[in-house]
Amino acid sequence: MGNKAVFLDRDGTIAPDVHYCSRAEDFNLFSFTAKAIRMLNNHGFKVIIITNQSGIARGYFTEEILSTIHEKMIRELTQKGATLDGVYYCPHHPDEHCVCRKPNTDLVRRAVLDHDIEIEQSFVIGDSPVDIGMGKRVGCKTILLWNASSPIELKTINSDFIVPNLLAAVFTILRISLASDSQ
Repeated sequence: MGNKAVFLDRDGTIAPDVHYCSRAEDFNLFSFTAKAIRMLNNHGFKVIIITNQSGIARGYFTEEILSTIHEKMIRELTQKGATLDGVYYCPHHPDEHCVCRKPNTDLVRRAVLDHDIEIEQSFVIGDSPVDIGMGKRVGCKTILLWNASSPIELKTINSDFIVPNLLAAVFTILRISLASDSQ
């Protein structure tokens, strides 16, 4: 039997969405992100970031700058006892119609192979329709992060759960996981 995982979007999910974030100093985790990821780690979930980063194709930043941002993200999480098992990103422009840009599923499929993940036991958490669409396409349970200031119409999204932030999503996952473990 494979591992269970939580696939997390990056911008708007674990950190504020800075429009085409191109400097490590502009990338900051939400105050509850490390706690949420640590809780998933402690309950046996692999935690993997899946993120579209078309700013590379658009020329706003390079893969080296993205690497610096991700190194900062990993370092800050590690300092707070939280572990990411992988970071997968799509560097392509939407017009390229690649297989890795969410809602396409190539990045998740790579992570599944790399980490021996049981997709039916796994979750996708994100703040946009493309995150939920990707999760549905691969067969994960999906959790949309949404609040009254979100720019998306709820009736257009078919998410399994809707919660206000990552920490609430993790509590939902743990509740579901504990319920299924007791059966």
